[in-house]
Amino acid sequence: MELQNLESPNIPTRREFFRSGIGIAAGAAASMLVSQKAIADRKKPGVETNRRATDVRIKSVETFVLAFETKSPSRDAIHLFSDRGGVVTRIHTNIGVTGHSYTYFGTIPGGPRLVAQIINEELFDVIKGEDPFFVKRIRDKMWRATEYHGVTGVVQFGIAAVDMAVWDIIGRVLEKPLYKILGAFTDRVPAYAMVGWYYEDQEEFTKRCSAAIEEGFRAVKIKVGLGSLSDDIRRLKTARKAVGDNIDLMVDANQAFTVSTALERGKAYQDLGVFWFEEPLPPHNHDGYEELGDKLSVRIATGENEYTKYAFADLIKRGGVDVVQPDNRRTGGVTEWMEIAALADAFHIQVASHGGGPGNLNMLAAMPNAIYLESGSLKGQSMYEVNLKMVDGKVLVPDVPGLGTAVRDDFIEKHRVA
Repeated sequence: MELQNLESPNIPTRREFFRSGIGIAAGAAASMLVSQKAIADRKKPGVETNRRATDVRIKSVETFVLAFETKSPSRDAIHLFSDRGGVVTRIHTNIGVTGHSYTYFGTIPGGPRLVAQIINEELFDVIKGEDPFFVKRIRDKMWRATEYHGVTGVVQFGIAAVDMAVWDIIGRVLEKPLYKILGAFTDRVPAYAMVGWYYEDQEEFTKRCSAAIEEGFRAVKIKVGLGSLSDDIRRLKTARKAVGDNIDLMVDANQAFTVSTALERGKAYQDLGVFWFEEPLPPHNHDGYEELGDKLSVRIATGENEYTKYAFADLIKRGGVDVVQPDNRRTGGVTEWMEIAALADAFHIQVASHGGGPGNLNMLAAMPNAIYLESGSLKGQSMYEVNLKMVDGKVLVPDVPGLGTAVRDDFIEKHRVA
């Protein structure tokens, strides 16, 4: 259809129209209609909820310490995962909206209790009465309150738990999934299966790799570094045979190597076509990561044990990472995680989560440089109130308000120890 010429002399301009009496009368009528509509809209439940966002305040906090029995422990190059646990955090507001977060511990039985204590005894007094929408001010206050003994370690775990729950409140008040509030880029994210642990039964390794592909994953990660290079190569070849040729295969050394060993093994891994070489060195060795970045062609992925955006900024500046992997517990929650991902994007560096679940999924879905969600099997009932679903190797972001991080009440009661 041909457009009319809007510059025709027979059609008054907007300015000429409103200068005329007709324009004034029409403008007044339109203003009355808008006012009437605004009054009607304020009576709608959804609009009322959004108006209440200006009145919301943090009222109280609850924490629940959980512990899990592990019948078949697994391990990586430096950890044995046997005693596991976590902390459920619930932050309540004056308008009846509650924000939820969950902090997982793969080891260290006392860790969850320490995080719960930090939240209850140090952080709550700082955030009580705050407006959750001023989330960066809340972060600043928590940092200032804890700077004397440092904002890393279990203190940062506590800060992150609060931050995640506060963002969950924001999504619930606005009745939107958080990735849409953060600025959505997609509604689904590719996922890889973290199934290639060191098991007591080596046949379990092959079985888990094959099962991941049958479930629908299009990428698999395996652990390396516990044994010799020849053992790593054997595990890689076994995994490749189990998953097929058109699957991304990652390796994770969990900080096990020196620079010289990482160079030797990294060259072998890249010759075998791995997608990335994860955490070859301890996190404090940024000089070493810079050297690996210069001398290896395989992608270097790291960041799960880095605290705050400042550590990531140094690592990125040195060219020591190709894929950043912020852990939402150590980086400080949604607020800091998103800043790290944006910093990486500015340097054309990709981002993948350390850990899975709906919280990480919401953050990844809001970043254009996100490439992978880490995940275990999605079969069976989740510990969360929402179950994640995968289609064509990508996990769909749940269409629920907030982060989707509310843990089921029956799960809490079954595993609660404090």
